[in-house]
Amino acid sequence: MSHSLKEQYASSPLFGGNAAAIEGLYEKYLNDPASVARAWRDYFETLDDADTEIAHSEIRAELLAAGRNGGRRATTLRAGSRAGRAATGEKQAAVSRLIQVYSLRGHQIADIDPLGLVDRRVPGVLKLDYFGISEADMDTEFHTGGLAGTGDERMTLRDILALLKTIYCGKVGAEFAHISRARERLWLRKRFERGILNDTLPDDERRWILEQLTSAEGIERYLHTRYVGQKRFSLEGGESLIPMLDDMIQQGGTTGIREFVIGMAHRGRINVLVNILGKSPEELFEEFEGDYDLERLKGSGDVKYHKGF
Repeated sequence: MSHSLKEQYASSPLFGGNAAAIEGLYEKYLNDPASVARAWRDYFETLDDADTEIAHSEIRAELLAAGRNGGRRATTLRAGSRAGRAATGEKQAAVSRLIQVYSLRGHQIADIDPLGLVDRRVPGVLKLDYFGISEADMDTEFHTGGLAGTGDERMTLRDILALLKTIYCGKVGAEFAHISRARERLWLRKRFERGILNDTLPDDERRWILEQLTSAEGIERYLHTRYVGQKRFSLEGGESLIPMLDDMIQQGGTTGIREFVIGMAHRGRINVLVNILGKSPEELFEEFEGDYDLERLKGSGDVKYHKGF
């Protein structure tokens, strides 16, 4: 007999017509490996999921009973049973998905409206029943999966949910799911989670940041109102660039950096000139008015460049 024929002969018991009988043997093996013949036991042990598989008969019986009972579970899973362990594993998987979805969609319900004018509806994917968990699971402990530097600690679902809302649904929202490189995305996620929890900026720094943001927005609003239609490459919507650049320069100075060269984009250039590099607003407005001091502007002329000269 050829090698290929031997292989076909050896696999003949696995043909579709024998499926019910083989499934019955597998059920017996899962409940008690010693209850099946040695040859079948050796075969079932080669299956990749044999160690984690559960007997389906218990689940089918429970689903059948639930169907007869109007969808309500007729029995409870026995503690320590394979079905019980499977249910626990499903709950853990659901909590893991909950953590992932909050990192992706939590910004949609972040508390970023200080006046409370917008009623932000909670997306269905952020509701517990979407994941198959409920209030009844709130005091059950689950692995956190490294959330916010917790490693593989176990926390109650109540505490995990509170931590997720603190990080992703607070006064700052973050969206980085669009980043295709997993390493970059996870780097941002890790630092965002820990940064929110370790936010210890003193009040004077907070006031300084607010002052810089106000200056950045103020000059853009003035230019837009005073010089309507003139090209200026506004920084509106990106005002956080100003306090960020300021902090970067200050931090760099403390480490010994003596010179910064900024490869500046068009957008926000005027704002950076005034609020970071110290260009006089008076000079800026004169240039917008067309009142140029050619000697003073020699080799410069940012506003002229933006106006198309």
